[in-house]
Amino acid sequence: MQRILNTLKTVYRETDKILLLLCVAASALGVLIVSSATMFEAEQGSWLSRDGLTMLLGVLLGLTAAIIISFIDYNLIFKLVPLIAGVCLLLMFATLAVGVGPPARPDAKTWLVLGSTGLYFQPSDLLKIGFIITFGMHIELVQDRLSQFKHIVFLCLHAIVPIGLVIVSGDMGSALVFMIIFVVMMFFAGVGLRYFLIGIAGVCALLPFAWKYVLDDIQRNRFLGLLYPELYEDIMYQQEVGMAAIRNGGLLGQGLFNGEYTQAGIVPESKNDMVFSAFAEELGFIGGFVALALLVAIAAKLVYNGRKSRNNAASLMCYGMSAMIAGQMIINIGMCLMLLPVIGITLPFYSAGGSSNLCLYIGIGLMLSIYRFDKEQEITNFRYSRINTPFGN
Repeated sequence: MQRILNTLKTVYRETDKILLLLCVAASALGVLIVSSATMFEAEQGSWLSRDGLTMLLGVLLGLTAAIIISFIDYNLIFKLVPLIAGVCLLLMFATLAVGVGPPARPDAKTWLVLGSTGLYFQPSDLLKIGFIITFGMHIELVQDRLSQFKHIVFLCLHAIVPIGLVIVSGDMGSALVFMIIFVVMMFFAGVGLRYFLIGIAGVCALLPFAWKYVLDDIQRNRFLGLLYPELYEDIMYQQEVGMAAIRNGGLLGQGLFNGEYTQAGIVPESKNDMVFSAFAEELGFIGGFVALALLVAIAAKLVYNGRKSRNNAASLMCYGMSAMIAGQMIINIGMCLMLLPVIGITLPFYSAGGSSNLCLYIGIGLMLSIYRFDKEQEITNFRYSRINTPFGN
């Protein structure tokens, strides 16, 4: 009995309780708000909508996976990089071959249909986690040679593969998230500033090409609608009514399951891209602030864990995971506040979706593993891996 108690105490001590608690709190709030935003679609007498139930199952499965992964030494996970990369790429190629798009984008190929279950899986969500792992290991392999141009080129090619695949599938939002992860991980790896300046110049040079040949008419009009909303009323409808819902919430909100716009289903995709409008209308400014504060706290905790890790690749993965969550949050809120065009970015832990939440928790499981096994090494390993940035060590 004493041995069991000691084991439980050790497990408790080595678990990143703060990160786990923050994630569970955010997911609980997300399931609640998604259920509210989709309750008008639920059957009479149901206490949870279909989207709310799907999200809850995704969170529970993801949380279970995260806990299991947390007990696997992350060094073992790192050895599986070829398998991880292969599975992620195979799923993406399958999506390009037989995938389907959302109702608003039937021409896109972003989801895999899971047989006759009626459930969908979005491989790009898993690809993000796979990219964070493989890219972190790639940087670790060439860390001492990052000043050499050829290794920068190879790292860029590594990033171009997933970015290109999601662009071809029609998922421009995920492509932007991959770019953010890539830049953040390169920055903390210590890549020279001259390479960032070259990259910025290259992106600027490619913008006219992307505007003409990469973006379709709807995507271009969403950018133009921010400048001339009166000329693109149909395109801007989603964001206009989303802003109306946010204003309707005021300071304290209209109350859960009581939002005028949310309960009437007026805001398109209020369970996904525009879920913040449901937060703000029903829980008010305070509720929206709390929701975003949880995400900021999660991202900050991951950065802190990255700084404390004694493994350079593990540190970079923590920064990459933080960049993914923070980047999606900034872009999503920018869309909801009409500061950015709608490009299909979900709000982590809050937007509906079973597969997206499952994949998110798989990444969190890796973060928990890094925390746990770094803890175990504290007694015998006193080395400290500092953050490398272009501004010096």
